[in-house]
Amino acid sequence: MATLKNLRIISSIVVGTGAGLSAYYYQRLREPENLVQNSLPVYSTPVSEGALWDTNWDFREPKSCVRPIKNDSPQEENRYNNELEKMRVKATRHIVLVRHGQYLDNGKHDKDHHLTELGRLQAKYTGQRLHELGIKWDKIIVSTMTRAQETSEMILKEIEYDPEKVRHCPYLREGAPIAPQPPISHWRPEKFQHFFQDGARIEAAFRRYFHRAAPDQEHDSHTLIIGHANVIRYFVCRALQLPPEAWLRININHGSITWLTIRPSGNVSIHHLGETGYMPANVISHRIPREAKNVV
Repeated sequence: MATLKNLRIISSIVVGTGAGLSAYYYQRLREPENLVQNSLPVYSTPVSEGALWDTNWDFREPKSCVRPIKNDSPQEENRYNNELEKMRVKATRHIVLVRHGQYLDNGKHDKDHHLTELGRLQAKYTGQRLHELGIKWDKIIVSTMTRAQETSEMILKEIEYDPEKVRHCPYLREGAPIAPQPPISHWRPEKFQHFFQDGARIEAAFRRYFHRAAPDQEHDSHTLIIGHANVIRYFVCRALQLPPEAWLRININHGSITWLTIRPSGNVSIHHLGETGYMPANVISHRIPREAKNVV
């Protein structure tokens, strides 16, 4: 009987200890830092430095906009928390980029580079597609080059917009943003001045238009930018934090739609890249023709 009683005591101790340990480790796993760690995927190889996301890429990450805490006083901590809360972003920005329609490179000057009949038709289809999406545009920004201006005229005939929200920006003009990788034969070192001349301007355009929403923006916004292939491809690489030298590896069609979204966290995603599925196959193009073609 004594042996049986001892066994019962030992058994209850083991069960109680096991339950206690289980409760202890369960509680530890539910602590915030452990929840975060356990929610992250486990990689067998380390992430390369170039793949890490820069959360302050637009210099608008809230903590970077607030004066750090100077001391451990409650007043200083309250000041910091209040200022941090004021800088928190609530809204999402959608940026829709449209490449101009097909044009003829007939002359030495931009004023001679007009849309072809096909290019005007492409712009019309794009305008109709944007109309179908039913977007309320907060801003419409157009490159000052002739082919972009003519494309915008065709698009604006198809969509609803406020004329007061249309702007024309010379920073968006076509150019050579950065020496591409892999290199191509017709851009030799003696022509690299184009990258120095155009690159700073195109980068300035990126910094002007690509950033998370302002803290006082209450609702999601939509910006339409009508511009050029090289500029759009560079913007895509920069926004997704891909090597900007990769811009020439991307191809986008005339009149195509590229859609990027900037979240309150600063994370950026791409929904469409050079989308032209809404156009009939016989009107899709991406190269500059030597002569205009009749549309069937």
